[in-house]
Amino acid sequence: MKKTFLVLLALICSVTLFASGAGEDDGYTFATNANWPPLEYVDENGDIVGFEIDLIKAMSEVTGVPMDYVNTSWDTIFAGLANGQYDGITSGVTVTEERKQTIDFSQTIYQVTQSILTLKENADLTDARSLFGKTVGVQMGTTGHFAMEEYPEIEIKAYEDIALAIEDMINGNSDAVVCDSVIASDYVLANENYREMLAVTGTASDTVEDIAIAVEKGNSELLDLINSAVDTLRESGQLEELYAKWNLI
Repeated sequence: MKKTFLVLLALICSVTLFASGAGEDDGYTFATNANWPPLEYVDENGDIVGFEIDLIKAMSEVTGVPMDYVNTSWDTIFAGLANGQYDGITSGVTVTEERKQTIDFSQTIYQVTQSILTLKENADLTDARSLFGKTVGVQMGTTGHFAMEEYPEIEIKAYEDIALAIEDMINGNSDAVVCDSVIASDYVLANENYREMLAVTGTASDTVEDIAIAVEKGNSELLDLINSAVDTLRESGQLEELYAKWNLI
């Protein structure tokens, strides 16, 4: 009886050790909030596509390490990283000093500003001051949201995703939307449903933001892997090809 128990215990321990050491072999998973075309979004076929999705695939190819992605909500994306639900975040994450306190960032993969997106007839909304007394839509918890909070003269309407903010503006419930420049340009330049009615009329902030891949604080192994992969893609010209493919100009 005792011998049988010890054999079973040994088997359980061996399985546990094998499972705990399987992380690297399983590769890495990155979270994304697929509401930010052309960085990441769900296409007409229901597939998640975009610049950062292609970047994950390209990094996997050049490193030989399996890398996957999962769609999640923006308001819980950082908590999920802290809880170990995934290994990193590729979702248009802006590098900020506050975020650096709890997460680590890769090298910059792209830069954006905060653009003012509005109906074409509102061409006079060209900067933050012109938004005073106006109602401005933002996606909650984004740097566009934070930028608008600096101005008490602006009424802010925060939404769970940027598409809702834009639709609500079109329906007359706000005067403009502030979001990353690449997102604003995509709605105007690449979306035939909006290009006739919307325009990027200006910039809501003078700050140029660095976009990077976020990992759990202290995960230097993954951070080094990402940075090495991005260097390889940059040197080979593949990164520029991805910029061109997704109109990141």
